[in-house]
Amino acid sequence: MGTDAPALKVENLETHFFTKAGVVKAVDGVGFSVERAQILGLVGESGSGKSVTGFSILGLVDPPGRVVGGRIEFMGEDIANADEARMQSLRGNRIAMIFQDPMMTLNPVLRIETQMVETVLAHRKVDRAAARARARDALGQVGIPSPDERLAAYPHQFSGGMRQRVAIAIALLNDPDLIIADEPTTALDVTIQAQILHEAQKLCRERGTAMIWITHDLTVIAGLADKVSVMYAGRIVEAGAIDDVLDHPVHPYTKGLIGSVPSRNKRGAPLYQIPGMTPALLNLAPGCAFRERCPRAAPACLEQPAPSEPVPGRSVRCFRPYVEAAS
Repeated sequence: MGTDAPALKVENLETHFFTKAGVVKAVDGVGFSVERAQILGLVGESGSGKSVTGFSILGLVDPPGRVVGGRIEFMGEDIANADEARMQSLRGNRIAMIFQDPMMTLNPVLRIETQMVETVLAHRKVDRAAARARARDALGQVGIPSPDERLAAYPHQFSGGMRQRVAIAIALLNDPDLIIADEPTTALDVTIQAQILHEAQKLCRERGTAMIWITHDLTVIAGLADKVSVMYAGRIVEAGAIDDVLDHPVHPYTKGLIGSVPSRNKRGAPLYQIPGMTPALLNLAPGCAFRERCPRAAPACLEQPAPSEPVPGRSVRCFRPYVEAAS
């Protein structure tokens, strides 16, 4: 395994759900890579397939869903079809996940110390004292005051923001190579959100950890991510460096997403919104999934656009991108 391989490289990932009503292509040909110490923002509205992409990487897709195609290369190793024993050795150790709700990570009836120490002991051959010291240090790293005292507390004794910090500390315990963060700041107020984003960025830079930050909110990743992939209806429709995409979006969907951020609208004017709804992924019509909502739709859009590079460093699935905006 080459040491110069990216931390994660996903190629043509397909995750389908086989329901009585038909096949839902939740993730349909998704690809991206994340280098060490790099943060990738994976953006899209509800139902775009971004969370399922994260679960697919970790091997956490439950029936009737399953990964049916593609490669997931982690540190040069293809783990798309790895057995459960291999995935268990990676999860919580070399690949960690931070969930939207910290109570998906925390057990309400166990002290924080018990949960953190067990996480260390599951993957490391150290004694309990060393595991406890590691847990205490991790709490300190995410900005929890008096970490020794807080180890003795139960999850309900923490505020929502502090619980999420504990969940992040647990994700960091074993120095993972990759962290997948699934909207971990959505339920928090903006001050706490900003602090957690700052901590996440600092930890990635200092430790060389790669991170995928899944969100529906472009403003969250504006100052956090290095690059962004925008998902719509199970596919990545635009990808590139974060500043380039935010300043000069070329896919009509990305342009609509950015345009609907309140700060982009004139004071007193109605908020811009993308017309229509995200299409149901069950029996999705052929062609571009965004065409029914797109101001630039044309007859060509009845075909499925292949990824192209209309401007350097930008991958876009669109027959009529806003190229003049980015050039």
